[in-house]
Amino acid sequence: MSESVRVQVLLLFGDQAEVVAADVPAGERAEPARYPAADIAEATGIPVGELPGQVLTAEVGDDDRLSGWRVA
Repeated sequence: MSESVRVQVLLLFGDQAEVVAADVPAGERAEPARYPAADIAEATGIPVGELPGQVLTAEVGDDDRLSGWRVA
């Protein structure tokens, strides 16, 4: 069974979105993970340029990668 987590898109880096855990204080967060911004935009309906700052939910896969992006 997969786990759902809340994440925040920090910024765009080229065609990648940098994503962090939304419920963890900034000083305690792990390094941002990068995911294709176009994939997140397509899944959520949010234009790529509007992704930074968005809080989303995603499913954590067996490989600890996120997928199943949704607007929180």
